Amino acid sequence: MIRLEGIEKEYRIGEGSFLALKGIDLAVGKGEFLAITGASGSGKSTLLNIMGLLDRPTRGTYILEGREVSSLDKAERARHRNRFIGFVFQSFNLLARTSAVENTELPLVYSNVAPAERRERARKSLLDVGLSARENHLPTQLSGGQQQRVAIARALVNEPVLLLADEPTGNLDTRTSEEIMDLLARLNRERELTIVMITHEPSVAAYAGRTIALRDGMVVE
Repeated sequence: MIRLEGIEKEYRIGEGSFLALKGIDLAVGKGEFLAITGASGSGKSTLLNIMGLLDRPTRGTYILEGREVSSLDKAERARHRNRFIGFVFQSFNLLARTSAVENTELPLVYSNVAPAERRERARKSLLDVGLSARENHLPTQLSGGQQQRVAIARALVNEPVLLLADEPTGNLDTRTSEEIMDLLARLNRERELTIVMITHEPSVAAYAGRTIALRDGMVVE
């Protein structure tokens, strides 16, 4: 599903530059669950941003679902992102004054899906993550684990082929983290959903089928 070849990312700092990624070669198969680990500053988030089409590499090739996407312009990247990729972040990123079902609908609004179909698909997505009974609750009325379930439902409502998770348990206690990881593992197994996840926690990385480690912008393990 994913092939990265010679991916480099260079940032300009004053008159100098900093190479955040140094020739990353990586393949991810359909239905794989991959964890990316490494210390802060190792390049994990930079790599995830490139895989999520939020950023472009300075050099190298990124092939997603058979198409070279690293050279797409901003509008084309946005269309591909909305069609193929779902995102889950550490901070949930829910709209505070918007109900769980309305938060879940948001990607469908950008896809110009009709309101009745949006609501039906959002409710199904919340059911899939075990939160249908809370669909009319605001984020402030939900626990951290429930908010993350809404965020996962929102990421899945467009039926993406790839889910990118950036420290999805970073704001959760141990028990809730295990519940969220059990949910992600089930989605990976039952839907053959491809998941790429960043984590600092070995216990969280253990849920993945494969783990790679980054150091100083390179795959070292």
